[in-house]
Amino acid sequence: MTDIGYTHQTGETVHTVPEGFQQTVTLRPDQVALRTSGGGTEITWAEYDRRVRELAAGLAGLGVRHGDTVGIMLTNRPEFNIVDTAALHVGAVPFSVYNTSSAEQVTHLFGNAGNRVVVTERAFLPVVTAAGADLAYIVVVDGPAADADDTAPRQLSLDDVVAAAPADFDFDAAWQAVQPDDLATLIYTSGTTGPSKGVEITHANVIAQLALLQSSSQPCTIDDRLVSYLPAAHVADRMSAHGNNQLTGAVVTCVADPRQIATALPDARPTAMFGVPRVWQKLKAGIEAKLATEPSPVKKALGLWSLRTAVAHARAELRGGANPLLALQYRLADALVLSKVRAALGLDRLQVAASGAAAIPAETLEFLLGLGFGVSEVWGMSETTGVATYTPVEAPRPGSVGTAGPGIEVKLAEDGELLVRGPVVTRGYRGMPEKTAEALSDDGWLATGDVATIDADGYVTIVDRKKELIITEAGKNISPTNIENAVKTASSLVGPIVAIGEARAYVTALIVLEPDTAAARAQTLGLATADPATVAAHPAVIAEIRGAVATANARLSRAEQIKRFRILPQAWEPGGDELTPTLKLRRVPIAAKYATEIEELYTSPAPDGVVDLG
Repeated sequence: MTDIGYTHQTGETVHTVPEGFQQTVTLRPDQVALRTSGGGTEITWAEYDRRVRELAAGLAGLGVRHGDTVGIMLTNRPEFNIVDTAALHVGAVPFSVYNTSSAEQVTHLFGNAGNRVVVTERAFLPVVTAAGADLAYIVVVDGPAADADDTAPRQLSLDDVVAAAPADFDFDAAWQAVQPDDLATLIYTSGTTGPSKGVEITHANVIAQLALLQSSSQPCTIDDRLVSYLPAAHVADRMSAHGNNQLTGAVVTCVADPRQIATALPDARPTAMFGVPRVWQKLKAGIEAKLATEPSPVKKALGLWSLRTAVAHARAELRGGANPLLALQYRLADALVLSKVRAALGLDRLQVAASGAAAIPAETLEFLLGLGFGVSEVWGMSETTGVATYTPVEAPRPGSVGTAGPGIEVKLAEDGELLVRGPVVTRGYRGMPEKTAEALSDDGWLATGDVATIDADGYVTIVDRKKELIITEAGKNISPTNIENAVKTASSLVGPIVAIGEARAYVTALIVLEPDTAAARAQTLGLATADPATVAAHPAVIAEIRGAVATANARLSRAEQIKRFRILPQAWEPGGDELTPTLKLRRVPIAAKYATEIEELYTSPAPDGVVDLG
């Protein structure tokens, strides 16, 4: 593996995460490194370093050695950062578990990882203990241990771990022994097509990823502010928040409940923020909902004009530049309304809004650009340690995920599958040599599973997942994602949507309402409840969704057009039967769970609840 190194702000070139962290702590020891939303907890770099040293020694006292794995099942809280960084300094391999995981899933992960120690909090103790894994210690970060006997696994507090430190532990020798090709973490895939695979990420991978992020037009520095709210088990938070913090010194605000991100932002005031499209769509929906219920006709009219002007200006800029009149109107809208909106959201310092994991609808991208944010669409996966391609902030290109980062090669296989090679690419899957052989060629090319196109300028556009393409009864190959995104773009009421059509005569869809937008619409419609079933059955909501599908159909080929749909009367939660923790559709479980509803989409005449577009 090529070791490219990371040029630290101190001027030193570092090759492992502990080496980078030790450089960072020298920059501004008294500056806050980690904090909780609201500032209830604030930890300086000096304190961060001290606690890492104590816990590293304590973990060594529990028998954790170079190369051993340490499981972490925590919400987004400073203890995660500290424990993870301490384990890295021992030379261990910390990995995170999604908070929504079942005991059965935890059993699989711990069995694959082989960890003897897990660090968790009281809320997850029932799941961890029910997993029945071969553990020696369960460390509980939020309170005293439940017991202190000698039965395995023993439950310990963080203080117990610190107390277990041997007097002769050599902290510096431990972290200096870490090599670039050593494992830094395992990222477990979300398991849309089977049991989770443990993606092996080395220190060299992490360093290459952070060097790639620093190569962008908006590199992170110690003066930046980040927010950690996505699951730490996801590669995005692991790199964009935790990794950036370790190597750049940017302060991280930890938001324990991702559903509270909107209320946390005015306190966190990030300068850079990564979000999946749903996050940005919810932000857009929230602004629109607030404006819809504005009691002052004057303020409402001014707000609507400002947002229309902002979007018009963004569209003009994407086409090559706004005319002088529109530019003047935009400056006025920004002074009167848009700047106040940014401040109210807590995004007045935001320089980069990065979006990834799925295509961001064009209207959402234009909305963000109009609000005055730089937007970078990124593409990557656990197997590429996060980002592999990105669009420059100063030159967005809607629909594309940009060009390959420095040192990364991309090309297409004969069937259109995107192939990637470079220092961010994993060495394989833990304990799964056959899966590794399927994904990685002998010369280092990663088969991503994504069907893509690459234009003459090197810009990559993702078409769909290779295994998710629909083949209709007529033999047409159709991208369900393309259909789904077309509908989402047409209405902020649309949340998860599943296009159906495999071996069928035509395409249909199951649609779930976006919860926040649905709640706002319930208020606008004067409904007594925001219950999803009540909102989904309202004629005005059905009419709006019907209009969104019709709008999408006008943009799609005849074979792709949705002929029938139904709005499901419930919400889908991340980590549930229908969605992975990272909001990817679990298409096979959905097909099984909603088999009756799907069959009714193809029943003639259409039964109640099925909307037929004719």
